[in-house]
Amino acid sequence: MPFFCHQISFTNDAWTRVVQNSQDRFEAIRRPIESLGGKIQATFFALDSYDVLAITEFTEDISPSSIAIAFSAGGDVAQIHSTRLLGASQALEAMRSAGVCTYRPLPRPSHLVASAS
Repeated sequence: MPFFCHQISFTNDAWTRVVQNSQDRFEAIRRPIESLGGKIQATFFALDSYDVLAITEFTEDISPSSIAIAFSAGGDVAQIHSTRLLGASQALEAMRSAGVCTYRPLPRPSHLVASAS
């Protein structure tokens, strides 16, 4: 099953309520994730651009999108960024596949260098 990293920022109002109520917000997100066939592997508070980091496992790729939409629509999430995670063997396979791809980048402009004679 694919793993995902979700970086979540609360709205200011939601963050204030979390602090005031001392709620376990990780338990609050467990049921919706599990209802979409997912499983929380790890959760952390992050003291940076995002407030929460969650590592989840889903049976397919559409469920993480569904959970991101649901959390955002609830009004407490200001921003959510979900990233598909690859294990080492999956990353190597992706690199091998990219190596046989027929994509060609656009030509780069040539820079003429004038020489002083």
